[in-house]
Amino acid sequence: MNQRKIIHLATGMPEQMAYSPDKEMRTGICKKQVDETFLAKEGFQGDGVANLKYHGGPDRAVCVYPYEHYKKWNEEFDTELPMSAFGENLVVAGMLEKEVCIGDIYQVGDAVIQVTQGRNPCDTITKRTGVKGILKRMIETSYTGYLCRVLKEGTITQGAEVKLIEAHPNQVSVWFTLDLYFHRSKDVEGMKRALEVAELAEDWKHKFQTRIEKALSVAQR
Repeated sequence: MNQRKIIHLATGMPEQMAYSPDKEMRTGICKKQVDETFLAKEGFQGDGVANLKYHGGPDRAVCVYPYEHYKKWNEEFDTELPMSAFGENLVVAGMLEKEVCIGDIYQVGDAVIQVTQGRNPCDTITKRTGVKGILKRMIETSYTGYLCRVLKEGTITQGAEVKLIEAHPNQVSVWFTLDLYFHRSKDVEGMKRALEVAELAEDWKHKFQTRIEKALSVAQR
């Protein structure tokens, strides 16, 4: 496994973003690199989201994306995406979705974070990058990144090492939950396994529980 470290640290408040000659939207996806910032329970200092229904909150305080995927997308779409193109705070090396598990605890600089859920991306990514088809491919591969809660506030600096403090014993990977969410909506046993992880974000617990109840209801008809 490659050394876990921050390749790019970025924050940004919501702002107007033009995505076609006559269209624009207010969004927090346009993050800019910073050398150092403070991470509080609700998120990074100087960082914010425009749509509180789908972004932000304690379970989604930190957005992480694996550095390794940038090479894949650049080659596949013949482009050169900037770091934090998808609005993530941390572009990290050595922390792929298949390697990181829900409930894992990491020290990042002086702060401590815990993985809570995979990211469910929206079409703002297409509008931000201008790359048609990339959102579809991110969902097909479940290479969407993930979100974390803050267990301990602290300062984080560009290039900091990310240390695994505690691996969750259930070993339910971020990729496993994303694959369930996007591609296996009727996999009752898989969703039950995910729900056994108490640290899973409440929103995802609700979604999986609803799907299980629906699947069981259909099976009993």
